[in-house]
Amino acid sequence: MTFNSVPLAELAPAKINLALHVTGRRADGYHLLETLVVFAEFGDRITVTASGEDSFFVAGPFAGSVPRDAGNLVLRARDALRGAYPAHATQPVSITLEKHLPVASGIGGGSSDAAATLRALCRLWRIPADAAALARLALPLGADLPMCIAGHPLIARGIGEELDPVRHFPALPMVLVNPGVAVETPKVFRALASRDNPALAPLDSADTVLDWLGATRNDLEGAAMSIEPSIAEVLATLRRSGTAFARMSGSGATCFGIFGSAAAASRAAEVISAEHPGWFSTATMTRT
Repeated sequence: MTFNSVPLAELAPAKINLALHVTGRRADGYHLLETLVVFAEFGDRITVTASGEDSFFVAGPFAGSVPRDAGNLVLRARDALRGAYPAHATQPVSITLEKHLPVASGIGGGSSDAAATLRALCRLWRIPADAAALARLALPLGADLPMCIAGHPLIARGIGEELDPVRHFPALPMVLVNPGVAVETPKVFRALASRDNPALAPLDSADTVLDWLGATRNDLEGAAMSIEPSIAEVLATLRRSGTAFARMSGSGATCFGIFGSAAAASRAAEVISAEHPGWFSTATMTRT
């Protein structure tokens, strides 16, 4: 089989949980969630190239925080795809990850990297796997993988494997801010005060997205703040910057603010970066 030697690139967008309700817990310990997820135009970047041997390179501002060993989700995704399609995945591959998202920050960086790796390698190895097949393959790697493979606005339920697309969801001007700390998701779940909370209201039950968001929660926010108090400072900073709505994403510590325009989001990100040079801050739009 002849393989394309031209590098193939995929965006690994930041995943933002606009709302996240913890609705129960399974017998195996996994928490049941209902979450409205969107994806940003900003993220990491995966590039794959046919090569004489397998290799993995990491670059970018957060490269120093990325493990290079076999436990990395990028390499686990490569190996899972190769195991599922051995007749196609015969060519060794060089993978480069440009890491622009903070690690362990509640915006799905590792999961999105793995999903982008699967998409890119399917193109390189000409694997005829659709999104549903990739989601089934990827779920054992992590509950966020199926939604990151989908890559569009959706509501996820269960442990993250039950996906309902949200049609015609608007693009939102947004600022993402992280105070420069990593928060371990298992610790946040262990610190939860309640695990049996009300589900999301129907998305069409409010006049606007902001009205609907105002009636929702991130049930992990209080627990994350008890572990990392700087999250409260990030949210306060976003609110002072003129955001229409601010909340923590996922298990933190990254928070988002929704703005009235892309220009307002850009100005706010510049001000926050100047005031807090040690924080990660960027303006972006969400994908529709």
